[in-house]
Amino acid sequence: MAAAGQELTPTSYIGHHLTNRTISLGDGPFWTLHLDTFATAVMLGIVGFGFLWWIVRGATSGVPNKRQAFVEMLFDFVDGQVKGIFHGDRAFVAPLALTVFVWVLLMNAMDFIPVDIAALFTDKVLQQHEWKPVPTSDVNTTFALALSVWALMLFYNVKVKGIGGWTHELFCTPFGSNFLLWPLNFLFNLVEYISKPLSHSLRLYGNIYAGEIIFMLLWMWAATGLVGSVAGGVLALGWAIFHILIVALQAYIFMMLTIVYMAMAHESH
Repeated sequence: MAAAGQELTPTSYIGHHLTNRTISLGDGPFWTLHLDTFATAVMLGIVGFGFLWWIVRGATSGVPNKRQAFVEMLFDFVDGQVKGIFHGDRAFVAPLALTVFVWVLLMNAMDFIPVDIAALFTDKVLQQHEWKPVPTSDVNTTFALALSVWALMLFYNVKVKGIGGWTHELFCTPFGSNFLLWPLNFLFNLVEYISKPLSHSLRLYGNIYAGEIIFMLLWMWAATGLVGSVAGGVLALGWAIFHILIVALQAYIFMMLTIVYMAMAHESH
């Protein structure tokens, strides 16, 4: 592999494919938008939920076709997970869980597209030399999703328990309501609230980012010659099969944590 007549090293090759296409919306790094992450995530959301809307819109009460049966199985699967954890009105939590699962699964699945094929499309068609195709390998995506769930959790804590009830919970659990224990209770709960979005986001990001790097190393090996092509192709296929489990499992875990956090927001201690 060469770029501008120079042989790419593994470091430069991986660095190139993991560089985001950014645009500045203002002064400072905070106002930098990762255009590739944003555009790909929005496109996958439109395609994924547009497909679901299309199937549901044409659903019949008779014998379902394969597409309708697949969507019904997906709905039943997610609703069953919510029923097992969230004991209340599922009118909001079940659609939230479905949205999280489908969207994260689609974004994770972009990792199955070989980076050189994706780069060929973005370079020749989109005229973008730098374009990172997997949104969940960008920590900004996973943090945005996790913080959105975290904000909803805080909102329902206040809505369900009231300001007084939630404040009482912050200062009086888990060690008791003795006023001498209030600082300890509050510190314990503060650490818990801060750790939730961190663990929620970094778990997904770390797994997908690491998987993407492994794919790149295998594709580089596959381009080193006949032996490398055979060995790299076999290993890449094996890793792709194993990665199917990782992609689906990480989407499932992200959805389950979302349900758990929403259930905790509705429970009183």
